Amino acid sequence: MSAVWSELAQAAQQLAPISDTARLDAELLMAHALGVTREAMLLRGLEGEAPEGFAALLQRRLNHEPIAYITGTRAFWTIDLEVGPGVLVPRVDSETLIEAAILHFGERAPWRILDLGTGPGTLLLAALDNWPEATGLGVDASETALAYARRNAMRLGIDRAEFRLGDWAEGIEARFDLILANPPYIGTAEQLPPEVRDHEPGEALFAGADGLDDYRRIVPELPRLLAPGGIAVMEIGYTQAEAVSALVAQHGLRPAVTRDLKGLSRVVTAVEL
Repeated sequence: MSAVWSELAQAAQQLAPISDTARLDAELLMAHALGVTREAMLLRGLEGEAPEGFAALLQRRLNHEPIAYITGTRAFWTIDLEVGPGVLVPRVDSETLIEAAILHFGERAPWRILDLGTGPGTLLLAALDNWPEATGLGVDASETALAYARRNAMRLGIDRAEFRLGDWAEGIEARFDLILANPPYIGTAEQLPPEVRDHEPGEALFAGADGLDDYRRIVPELPRLLAPGGIAVMEIGYTQAEAVSALVAQHGLRPAVTRDLKGLSRVVTAVEL
């Protein structure tokens, strides 16, 4: 192998046709091969010899495997999460849900948090890290996802989270100050990049022909689950704001739309009228 800087340059060139973040991808893979963080790698310089394992990692990425699956981790909000095959990769767009929740509560804090479709614990653990006095319940239909969530909670030292196998809100009787949900919202006929389509679990992505099937199950449950002064915060596809907002209003709650950093509709919130 040649020097780290040379291998990075070549890798970025190879990755450019398949990734919008080719250089970043290459740096993350190199840091993983070196067994250090990307920041530590950049600080110590790129003159050393690249490790032999880098080539195999690069090939996996060239086969469209998500970076997070290759390295086994993904940063989200203020935490790092263990992720891998069988769970949805946390995305920066989903941080908009945490921002919307913080805006709602201001100086207050939610005491009880529900995360529907928790996956590897992404939203719930980020929220609990933000509000250290809160407790939470994460529900998911996947045992694989729940295993990741429990490991993430243990690794982060967050013992205020309970994770439960379940079908959305079925069987939940308590009320919550904050309800978070990032349900599947992609229509079954929509085209996805190979790294998503061929690697991430379809049950966490697709929700019927119009992508709204799971909102039709979640939203009707919100009035009985929300505590007074509480808020439900749901991620949506950027074309779904009107449809999901109408569903929220139909069930007696007041909807509002929050945009992500790209200016796209990303969140619908629901509060009592």
